[in-house]
Amino acid sequence: MMMKPPRVGIVKLPLTTIIITLCVLVFMALLYAEKFSSFSSISIIKLKPFCPRKSTEPKSTDDKRVKEDEVGKEVVNASWVDDRFEFDAEECNVANGKWVFNHSIKPLYSDISCPYIERQFSCVKNGRNDTDYMHWEWQPEDCNLPRFNPELALRKLQGKRLMFVGDSLQRNQWESFVCLVEWIIPQDQKSMERRNIHSVFKAMQYNATIEFYWAPYIVESNSDIDIIGDPKKRIIKVDAIMDRAKNWTAVDILVFNTYVWWMSSAKIKSLWGSFANGEEGYEELDNSIAYKLALKTWANWVDSTINPNKTKVFFTTMSPTHSRSEDWGNMEGVKCFNETKPVRKKNHWGTGSNKDIMNVVSRVMKKMKVPVSVINITQISEYRIDGHSSVYTETGGKLLTEEERANPQNADCIHWCLPGIPDTWNQILLAML
Repeated sequence: MMMKPPRVGIVKLPLTTIIITLCVLVFMALLYAEKFSSFSSISIIKLKPFCPRKSTEPKSTDDKRVKEDEVGKEVVNASWVDDRFEFDAEECNVANGKWVFNHSIKPLYSDISCPYIERQFSCVKNGRNDTDYMHWEWQPEDCNLPRFNPELALRKLQGKRLMFVGDSLQRNQWESFVCLVEWIIPQDQKSMERRNIHSVFKAMQYNATIEFYWAPYIVESNSDIDIIGDPKKRIIKVDAIMDRAKNWTAVDILVFNTYVWWMSSAKIKSLWGSFANGEEGYEELDNSIAYKLALKTWANWVDSTINPNKTKVFFTTMSPTHSRSEDWGNMEGVKCFNETKPVRKKNHWGTGSNKDIMNVVSRVMKKMKVPVSVINITQISEYRIDGHSSVYTETGGKLLTEEERANPQNADCIHWCLPGIPDTWNQILLAML
């Protein structure tokens, strides 16, 4: 016979108790799901190999318009500052991208509104009528490049010295940076002191300086202060830097560049030791070899002098020249004369950029102890045959006449109009800062 199991009494719970218990369980489930979702989102963001753009547009309720000599720009105070850019120079290949035309983009300044632009770069003031070259925006393929925010830039520089060291192209970039930020500073809170070798813009409100130091070869030469026009008479002291570098030691952010002066001839008269014996004792070296020796001297100085906990060091790669229109398929053109649009061919590389020099920079940087951030401007600038000063410039301290402007051979295809391409270089610099 099978025994029947004993009957177990069933406890009846009140309906309200059941409802409350179910509500608690549902709430706990939702809370757990929310935490899991947040964790997953954070993990995915960190693993993404690109840099999402944070909005830097000002809120409409806080807009403050600034009228500046036909520039048409907009600025706000605190609401514009967004220091949350997830820009990682190691993850993002800034040089890989394209120029996109956007007519709604307005330069933050003009060569009329900014009083610090030399006539050499003041293309509109000098008679250039086309303005499309100002409305191209560089867009990297694997990240979003934050637009230049002048208030954020000044906050980054608060209590600091930023110094650009190099040749006239570095001065081109320096003037761009000054013009990008100076217009939001009250007139009585800024000043400019220009000298042949060392020029200083002061932002007193931020206790900051933006400086330029003239050193076209970085190392010493007989053509630094009293410029020798004939490249064959220039002698480079490839192992000497201290006479210049003693002025760079107390700087918080250093941005170096040297290239175009090395390309003035295939052979460089290079000297070790003193200039006391004049031209005796020099050796003529291939420009890439002389450049390597000089860059090693600079690298040794950085490694032995710079404290990376106090000073950030940047190196801007070569700015391309566009003196051979055949490079971009314009067989009937002359230099960059009358060019109004960028080259559209992907990875265009002309004869104005020396890959041997680029490789020297790469090899020297890899062996350095102090980290140096490279601002790779070469490829993005290679496309911009339309951005040069061309015939809207000066030569010998005098503006070109109408007759001289009609001659394509007078086109300056080395330097850049401001506003223009150097603004993008500084956009990258600020993102890296």
